[in-house]
Parts: sequence; C-alpha cells; structure tokens
Amino acid sequence: MTLFLFDISAGEIVLIFLIVLMLFGSKKIPELARSIGRGMNEFRKATDEIKREFEETAEDLKEDIAELSEEVHESRRELDNMADDVYEEIKTHKEDLENNISEDTSSDKPNTSTSSAKPSDL
Repeated sequence: MTLFLFDISAGEIVLIFLIVLMLFGSKKIPELARSIGRGMNEFRKATDEIKREFEETAEDLKEDIAELSEEVHESRRELDNMADDVYEEIKTHKEDLENNISEDTSSDKPNTSTSSAKPSDL
C-alpha cells in the first residue's frame, strides 16, 4: 500500500473516515468539517498577524539601528575633526615655541657689533 502522512497507509485512512462517519453521522460531518475549516482559518489568520507584527517590529528595529549607526558615524566625524583641529593647534604652538627658543638663543649671544652705548645707558 501507499504510505501517506505519518506512515499511515491509504487503507488506514479509509478506516479512520469510516469510524468518523459512524460516530458523527452523515449530517454532522459537514458541520464538523466547517468548524475544523474555520478553526484552521482562524489559526492561519493568527499566525499571519503574529508574523506581520514580528516583521513590523523588525523593520522598526532596523530603522532604529540605522539611525543610531548614523549618529555614531556623525559623532566619529566630529571627533576626528576636533582631533585634527587640536593636532593643528599643537603643531602651531610647537612651531611658535621653537621660533621663540631660537630667537632667545640668538639674542643671548654676545653682541659683536660696534656700539658706542655704555652699559649704564642700557
């Protein structure tokens, strides 16, 4: 025999249908089938609703993550710009200090020019 779902053969399925027919009668079977169909339809609707809610929540989370990611990237760009500014400022101050030091060392050298100024005039 041919095997269907759950290793049940066609003969076993026919036997199950005959038992159901005897238990419920020919008038109750259509009502039973309708109620089973309605139940399955409600179950499908409920699962579709849950699935839709999960998808909406996932979309919201994706949008939130994208916004946070953009904010992080923007903050990083701002920090990089601030670091560049600080670096340039330090570089400028270093050059100024080096210039001041070189000027101070050149002014400390003895004056070899001929000057008629007396020490008391200074």
